[in-house]
Amino acid sequence: MASTGKTPEIDPSVQTERDSRLKAEESLRQSEELFRLLVEGVTDYAIFLLDPNGIVTTWNLGAERIKGYSVQEIIGRHFSIFYPEESVARGWPEYELKVAAAEGRFEDYGWRVRKDGSQFWANVIITTLYDRGRLLGFSKVTRDLTEKKRTEEELQQERDLLEERVQERTAELTRLEQELRQKVAELAAADRRKDEFLATLAHELRNPLAPLRHALQLLQLTDGDPDLRKKARSVMERQLAQMVRLIDDLLDVSRITRNKLQLRKERVELATAIQSALEAVRPLVETAGHEVTVALPAEPVHLDADPTRLTQIFTNLLNNAVKYTEPGGHVRLAAERRGSEVVVSIRDTGIGITAEHLPHLFEMFSQVTPALDRSTGGLGIGLALVRGLVELHGGSVEAHSAGLSQGSELVVRLPVAAAPASAPSQPEAEQRSPSGARRRILIADDNLDSVEVLGMVLEHVGYEVRTAHDGLEAVQAAATFRPDVALLDIGMPGLNGYEAARRIREQPGGWDMVLVAITGWGQEDDKRRAREAGFDHHLTKPVDPADLQKLLASVLR
Repeated sequence: MASTGKTPEIDPSVQTERDSRLKAEESLRQSEELFRLLVEGVTDYAIFLLDPNGIVTTWNLGAERIKGYSVQEIIGRHFSIFYPEESVARGWPEYELKVAAAEGRFEDYGWRVRKDGSQFWANVIITTLYDRGRLLGFSKVTRDLTEKKRTEEELQQERDLLEERVQERTAELTRLEQELRQKVAELAAADRRKDEFLATLAHELRNPLAPLRHALQLLQLTDGDPDLRKKARSVMERQLAQMVRLIDDLLDVSRITRNKLQLRKERVELATAIQSALEAVRPLVETAGHEVTVALPAEPVHLDADPTRLTQIFTNLLNNAVKYTEPGGHVRLAAERRGSEVVVSIRDTGIGITAEHLPHLFEMFSQVTPALDRSTGGLGIGLALVRGLVELHGGSVEAHSAGLSQGSELVVRLPVAAAPASAPSQPEAEQRSPSGARRRILIADDNLDSVEVLGMVLEHVGYEVRTAHDGLEAVQAAATFRPDVALLDIGMPGLNGYEAARRIREQPGGWDMVLVAITGWGQEDDKRRAREAGFDHHLTKPVDPADLQKLLASVLR
């Protein structure tokens, strides 16, 4: 068929459809190109495609920056090169694709490997790509979260450290709270012991006052009956001695607590000290009807000790055993030398000691039984004093008991002297009473009764006595009376005893007198101040008349 040379006419509707399709295809091409450029230009994310077998087919700048591979180096390689060897050995890359193929998506956090072998913490999202049910491959988006991971780890470390410190502080606060509660409980217990001690002290000091008052009344009513007067005097002497012991114990404990008590050591035989202690407690033993047995070493045991304090130790222990044993009980004292020490045991059949109380037995104010339950008295300081004195001698003391009603045993250990020394020569006792010319004694004290009674005692034994009632009067009396000995109280009104002594020494003939301080202040500092003021001797109230007369006889030879 011959050509007519004319272009075939196209149906306008067909042309419009074709133009629309071409336009759509161009728009899709441009969109895909734009998306490709967008994906390839992203630098913060590694975005690439994998074929169904995990082979890398595309690569963007973010992947190159994060993982270190260029496009030429990575296209066609399996994506498992991004995983640590242990993950590859466990089949982890294939597991990710398997899950993504089954569920359409897989997300994971974990360590991944760069080209240079370094690892980074990554967030990985794998999305499955299908086309009409056919698996085309996978898209994979990876974010480098290493800095975030490190920050989280540092924060976690800080949190862990903070939590550890909080736990330590909590434990410390708990410990401090427990210690504080224990201290509060101890202080409360000490406060209770102190209150009981003060109540007991008042009780013990009042106890001797009642018989003293009754004895005084008896003396007033029985002027003509020498037997009753003798009994009254005996009662007064015993009760006064009891009060003196209480006060001396208190002062001794105070000195030991403040490290002020000084021992006057000499060579002492143990048996002598024990015998003196037994004599001291004999009246109490006889009153209670106890049986006391003593077992001492056959050979003499010598100690370097203060004889007075050594006797005081055993007296307190025996007194304690006697007091806490029911009438008719048994007290046994046994001594045994063991090597370089001697062990003295005092065992009784008394009320016993509970296991709870044993550790506190030698503490101040410690009482085996409440004060109201006892009729034998006691301040709760005797054993504390014993411990202090024993330790000053280089020894130790301990207590044992099987419990209530099982008796108790107190054991003292003391170091034995290296070798017995020859007995010190005893100075010749000065028993002479004033004879011939009467020696002059000045007594100065603001306590009128004390001055009057002491003056009567000294006049009775032959001294000429002058009295004064304050410091100024004492100084004046010393100037006119010119005594051989002046007995001066310290706490006097107007002028205290220290100043009075200084002024007396400044007077003509003042240094010819013997000045004796008689005072209730008996600490070492008080004695030092007395010496500095010019006193020759220091006596602590109440003064035993026999000791005073012995001192006067000695200084007035």
